[in-house]
Amino acid sequence: MQREHYKTHWHRYNLKRKLAELPPVTIEEFEKRLIQQKTEDAAAQEDQSLYCKACRKVFKSKNAHDNHLDSRKHKDNLQQYLAQSNGTIDASSSSTNAMEAEIEVSVKSTRAATRAAIAAAAETEVDVEMIEDGDSDEWEDVEFENPIENNDCIFCPHHSEDLLENIKHMSIVHSFFIPDAEFCVDVEGLLTYLAEKVCRDFICLWCNERGRTFYSADAVRNHMTEKGHCKMLHEGGALAEYVDFYDYSSSYPDHEDGMDVDAELDTPTALDGDDYQLVLPSGNVIGHRSLLRYYKQRINPNRAVVVKKSTQKLHKVLAQYRSLGWTSTQQEAAARNARDMHVMKRQHAKLMEQVGVKANKLQKHYRPQVNF
Repeated sequence: MQREHYKTHWHRYNLKRKLAELPPVTIEEFEKRLIQQKTEDAAAQEDQSLYCKACRKVFKSKNAHDNHLDSRKHKDNLQQYLAQSNGTIDASSSSTNAMEAEIEVSVKSTRAATRAAIAAAAETEVDVEMIEDGDSDEWEDVEFENPIENNDCIFCPHHSEDLLENIKHMSIVHSFFIPDAEFCVDVEGLLTYLAEKVCRDFICLWCNERGRTFYSADAVRNHMTEKGHCKMLHEGGALAEYVDFYDYSSSYPDHEDGMDVDAELDTPTALDGDDYQLVLPSGNVIGHRSLLRYYKQRINPNRAVVVKKSTQKLHKVLAQYRSLGWTSTQQEAAARNARDMHVMKRQHAKLMEQVGVKANKLQKHYRPQVNF
């Protein structure tokens, strides 16, 4: 029971209060504070934005909304809105009616225009029609002229005579190129799609929604020109984005004219191999990891085999030495002298290295030469 108590949030809360030198609280007080905190968190998470139906604008704070109500543009839009919904407004109407109209037009919303439309749907049909018009004006796609259809450059306002001249301009001026152009089956469609990304969606072709956000075509064009991003991201997961414009079937080893590249391949019933390797249907061999040290060797199969030198000449020289009186004792002395000479050479090389280090005055730190 005591262990279970140590695991409760109430115990941990009192433990933190003890570290802060505060008195502990009872379980009832802790539950009351917990409910109060949850209520405050829910109120903080609630969106307090306000939506003006007359001007079709969203304001995230009450101060911005109050400043908007005092503007001349809002008052003009308010008169037009009330004139269309309830008929022509009399200029000599009281200030109380104007204030009620402003309160009615400004609606508290948690999701901007969408929830404002839902809240106003219970009113008259005229109000519903006006809100639907406002929603359609706010969310409907802006009319967009594709630069490729007009033979315009994607990255600048330059105009070309035809598509080929346009591609040539983008290649020379902006260093833009189409990757794997020999496998691209729809060049115009690919360029049209790229133009939509840049000029309509304001997305950099190289950053591809991973970098900063742009709000105009000029901004994304300047970014791509300054950063050198006038190129396609054609690697990794981005390849699936352009799959409709490419056809790599001609690069398949078993490609044949008229074959269906989307047809499913028959799964082989069995694979050849033994305990240390597995032969795939493509001919590739998968080896066991215990033989990794041998697979890492890069042996040239075309290299010539070095034939061991014959020792016949050496035997003839030794036989001639023996005929001149050469003995095994002299051979041992010569070997001993050779070892001594080798040791002396190593000592001399070590000494010369030490002298060179001292002469060069090699130091482990750097001191700037400023005293001159």
